[in-house]
Amino acid sequence: MAVYVWRGKNRYGDVVGGERVAESIEDLTRTLQRDQIAIISIKPKRAMPAIPFLKREKVKLKELSFFSRQLSVLIDAELPLIQSLGLLAEQQKNKYFARVITEVKEDVEAGAALNQALRKHPKVFDDLYCNLVASGEQSGSLDTMLRRLADYQESMLKLRAKVKQAMIYPAAIVTFAIIVAIFMLWKVIPVFGGIYQELGAQLPGLTAAVLGLSNFVSDYIILIVVGLIAIVVLYQRWSKTPAGREIVDRTKLKLPVMSNLMQKISLSRFTRTLSTLIGGGVPMLESLKIASTTTDNVIIERQVLNARQMVSEGKSLHDSLKQASQDQFPAMMIQMVNVGESTGTLDEMLGKLANFFDDEVDNAVSSLLSALEPLVLIFVGGIVGTLVISMYLPLFNLIQQF
Repeated sequence: MAVYVWRGKNRYGDVVGGERVAESIEDLTRTLQRDQIAIISIKPKRAMPAIPFLKREKVKLKELSFFSRQLSVLIDAELPLIQSLGLLAEQQKNKYFARVITEVKEDVEAGAALNQALRKHPKVFDDLYCNLVASGEQSGSLDTMLRRLADYQESMLKLRAKVKQAMIYPAAIVTFAIIVAIFMLWKVIPVFGGIYQELGAQLPGLTAAVLGLSNFVSDYIILIVVGLIAIVVLYQRWSKTPAGREIVDRTKLKLPVMSNLMQKISLSRFTRTLSTLIGGGVPMLESLKIASTTTDNVIIERQVLNARQMVSEGKSLHDSLKQASQDQFPAMMIQMVNVGESTGTLDEMLGKLANFFDDEVDNAVSSLLSALEPLVLIFVGGIVGTLVISMYLPLFNLIQQF
């Protein structure tokens, strides 16, 4: 999909223009003609050169959720869409988001449907958002769809907070321990080494090894710091490549302590997204395609896409998930999907599954923190304790000599 700049005349003879996302100029021409716009010109939008190290323009999920909720309330109060968008643009503190809303408002004023105007900004409004808005416009229930979107986004925010709770605490403690250890090796231990050298003390093997490591750190501290930063940066880049992401995501599903949590998080995202899309009237195949991208795991995403292929061939969703899952989709989930398909309440069953997986994530986070806390304390205590003991061992030898 590319962005095109267009100008034309609407059915009232006014010159209008703007930007729209389309697969080709011909596709955009047909869309504008359906909107009763006589085309003057269409040309691809020039891409601005990316300037590194500048702050990236971004809209947080919390801001998007608040926007959806407010727009739903304004439309439900029968305020015109253009006026509602104008009010929200004026109230928005995020200048980038305010500019995006203003551009959406201008496109709607020019005759575009709301979902078409939103599709011009894929970094802010993803396929899920645009498809539900399109469904709401077609069914005359835009306020309901926006409310459903706000509920969905708030659920994702809660899930994201749980993931951060599980990941940040252990990572912060371990990082702090490594920094303290490097600082001690760089500044503290050389002082003890100088004292023992002046006293001519006989050094135990552990003390000699730690002093050797301290000398290495003192001599190459800059290279060590640069190397650690380089490792982090290279890992982040590698993990975003197809091969790297495959290995990282597969490892997440096999780690002894983390695998259960990672699986529940992916399934919670998948079932809630699919429930929201199906409940919003989005076709099954399109819903599965969009929901697969929200799992944040390429292994599970591939299995969902394999199930989608089977559904396109005429199989039921529960049979397709069962055949494609490779044990990633629990039997209980398959059974509830089967019940939902049989009773015509698939969106409700998927919503209940999402709530169930959210509770499972809560339990898994609590279990993970309970399991990791003693391990992290042992790790930190082991590092710091080893350094301290190694420095005091020669003192014990000197005391015994006297």
